[in-house]
Amino acid sequence: MLGRLLRWESVLLVLCVAVFVVGSFSDGFGETSNISFLLLDYSEVALLAFALLPIILTGEIDLSVASTLGFCSALTGKLWDAGLSFETIVPIVLVAGVALGAVNATLVVRFGLPSLAVTIGTLGLYRGLAYVLLGDGAVTGFPENYRPLATDSIGGSFLPYATILVLVVGVGIAVLVHMTTIGRSLYAIGLGAETARFSGIRVNRIKAALYLLSGALAAVASLIYTLRYNSARADNANGVELVAVAAVLLGGVSIFGGRGTVLGVATALLAMAGLRNVLFLDDVSNEIQNVITGLLLILSVLVPVVFKPRRTKDVPLEPSDVDAERRTGVDAGGRLRRDHQGV
Repeated sequence: MLGRLLRWESVLLVLCVAVFVVGSFSDGFGETSNISFLLLDYSEVALLAFALLPIILTGEIDLSVASTLGFCSALTGKLWDAGLSFETIVPIVLVAGVALGAVNATLVVRFGLPSLAVTIGTLGLYRGLAYVLLGDGAVTGFPENYRPLATDSIGGSFLPYATILVLVVGVGIAVLVHMTTIGRSLYAIGLGAETARFSGIRVNRIKAALYLLSGALAAVASLIYTLRYNSARADNANGVELVAVAAVLLGGVSIFGGRGTVLGVATALLAMAGLRNVLFLDDVSNEIQNVITGLLLILSVLVPVVFKPRRTKDVPLEPSDVDAERRTGVDAGGRLRRDHQGV
């Protein structure tokens, strides 16, 4: 089973190493300050990707994550401009992110609307509300005592504080997806929502919770983004949702749901961050970088088709796996058991 799970992750690891080897020929790539910049540059993308991962595993999607980030950034600027303390602003922004996630959850889960259509709509809605809040201007001058958390590294090393947060979130998502009954349920829902529902899985409740989590992580990303650039704008992170989706799909998560790992997404994020940094150091224009991102997105959609897992013999399960399989109908490899598929 381990070999099957790591097959695409191994390809990504080789790709990641290749990117960093090529990058070593660019002036300044290996310097501590540049590695720190490389990690910081993708911190918000990583948070959005980890928010998207469990949603896509269920066969749904949330294209409004970057617009949620933009709205929360605009809200941060509006409240700061109104004289509120940053300590007061943070919980308000987090609640706002969850509220926007709740709107998506209501439309997708309660009314049964397609998540692609819903989140394309809220993508425009939330971005428009950001402009209503802040207009075309920018709010700057955020507190200096908080900005280092989004810009500085630990003890002058290559590891930024923001990356520590990303790692904590990534580990948390990995535990949720790969080590809990809820994680098994995500795979079951992605393989067949109706079958999962008949197996006793609370499909609607899980999907709704994932959209709330997505909103919360987008709000956290907005705080990092705003502090890092010391600027709250309505167009912050415009278009970043496509980069996050590309990272998740390139990481081996099937766009149809039911297959993927956190390790794959994390490796894809690192490879994409390294590639972007190499292009930046070589003065490649943003237009060309956007073309490359688009090509990666197309490639990432092809990945689940080209690298379909081969059928493997069942392996003995640990007692905990057997118990979880009985409850969810999903085996340790993330597959529905035959008796739960009606076969």
